[in-house]
Amino acid sequence: MKRKLTVACSALALALTCGFAAAQEPVTQMAENAPPPPAAVYSLPPVPLEWTPPALAELSAQATMKESFTLDRTLLELAAGMVPDSDQDDRRVIRKLDGVSVHTMRFGDAGIPSEEAVDSIRAAYHLRGWKHLVTTTRSGGPVHSGSTDVWVVMDGVNIRGAVVLAETPRSLTLVTVAGNLSPVDLLHLRGHFGIPRYDDDGPHPSRMQ
Repeated sequence: MKRKLTVACSALALALTCGFAAAQEPVTQMAENAPPPPAAVYSLPPVPLEWTPPALAELSAQATMKESFTLDRTLLELAAGMVPDSDQDDRRVIRKLDGVSVHTMRFGDAGIPSEEAVDSIRAAYHLRGWKHLVTTTRSGGPVHSGSTDVWVVMDGVNIRGAVVLAETPRSLTLVTVAGNLSPVDLLHLRGHFGIPRYDDDGPHPSRMQ
């Protein structure tokens, strides 16, 4: 009886082994002939148009005049249609944008109440990991008459978004743009959405900090 049980167990083990091998064979063959799995696709988060540094709200509360608005793709298409035919490149770049937000503040004769708050705005983008480019500083007598700072979010060689902070002694404008842009495209946004026509050759990677 014991010998019969041993033979039966051996036969069962052999059958299971053969069955497992047979089941694995077509799977192995398929794996060999199948194309390699696609590489993982990592989607970068969109540039947040609604986010602004906390110090901006502090300054906005002390402004004598202020204005804020956001344009989506539909409104940007309308804005592009209003660009003169002589500025075809500007129109093309505006149509590449996914969105724009603008915050403008004007102050009285005393000027911007806290330069420390403006510095806090600059520091906030640095802490978020944005690449910073000081585009220009305009001098007017013993004190500066204005400056323009640009921060960008890079996706390889392209720009997914940018922030422009334009400061004068009595005003502050913060513009955030989102879209797939080239560094040259940023030049064509000068003069639109409150972005000043600063004199610069554009955001070169070697000049970014």
